[in-house]
Amino acid sequence: MTLLTTLLHATNYSNPFLRTLIPSISLAYGIQGLVAIPSVLAQSEKFYDLSGSLTYLSCTLLSLYLPTLRARAAAAALGAVKPAWPSILGSLAGKAGAGLNWRQVVLSAAVLSDPIIAHHHIVGSYLFRRISADGNDSRFDSIRDSPPKFLGAFFAQATWVTLCLLPVVALNSLPATLLSTLPAGIAITDIIGLLLYVGGLSFEVTADRQKDQWVHEKKQKIHDEDFLTRGLWSKSRHPNYFGEATLWTGIATVAGGVLVSNVGQVGMGLAGGLGGRALGLMMAGASPAFVTFLLLKVSGVPLSENKYDKRYGDRHDYQQWKKNTPMFIPKL
Repeated sequence: MTLLTTLLHATNYSNPFLRTLIPSISLAYGIQGLVAIPSVLAQSEKFYDLSGSLTYLSCTLLSLYLPTLRARAAAAALGAVKPAWPSILGSLAGKAGAGLNWRQVVLSAAVLSDPIIAHHHIVGSYLFRRISADGNDSRFDSIRDSPPKFLGAFFAQATWVTLCLLPVVALNSLPATLLSTLPAGIAITDIIGLLLYVGGLSFEVTADRQKDQWVHEKKQKIHDEDFLTRGLWSKSRHPNYFGEATLWTGIATVAGGVLVSNVGQVGMGLAGGLGGRALGLMMAGASPAFVTFLLLKVSGVPLSENKYDKRYGDRHDYQQWKKNTPMFIPKL
């Protein structure tokens, strides 16, 4: 028995929804654990953010293709004809028998797209280049020499990936036969969700590029500014964080519209009552809620605000910028 067959057999739960959901979540912790071991031993965070991008990609792909992989493995064991892999283009076109729902393809593409589009590719590749150039990342200065704390950072990232991807993984875990019964066309939750995603991603990418350009110009001695107050950074003190929270809200809105529907409830193995729909809503809402909490209360805004307050808190221009610029939600 091969390793793949063993793993498929071990996760062959009676509930089809769990057959995909649990392995996809487990993969996040497996990848982070494998990257953590050499990183902790070398006391290096060089691959931390890059491994986060890899985890996003791997978990999404597994959730998208694991049902077909199971079906093909079962057919091979019986000597039967293997089913075809899902058709991405056919799914987007709404063709019957394509194997996927268009929402699965679109939301998965939000994570799998090229670096110009996908948020976490941008962040991962940007920070990898920055660490390679600078030699270290100041976020890890206080934990790099402590193996338990440094290891905890990797497993915290696995949890972060899991909660962020939960709406997408949950949607991808619904049986294709049930998703094919969804009404044709685009629902209101699809429209709202896609608009939020595109708007949030555009906001974050623009903010990151503006800061990257500002840092480059400072190194080139084009300006001597100590903090960025131009562009989107004049509308919000943390426009990149606002964009990130918004894009995950958009993803959750599209997925949540399906998870709380009758089709989604049956696919999750629930009765479809108030409790089941609340569970579907929580699985979708956990992503933006966690991201927003993390950014506002833990690792995003507080660290940045404290850092700059200590450096420039006694300066009038800095105080004026803080006074006139909202912390999170941009001003018009």
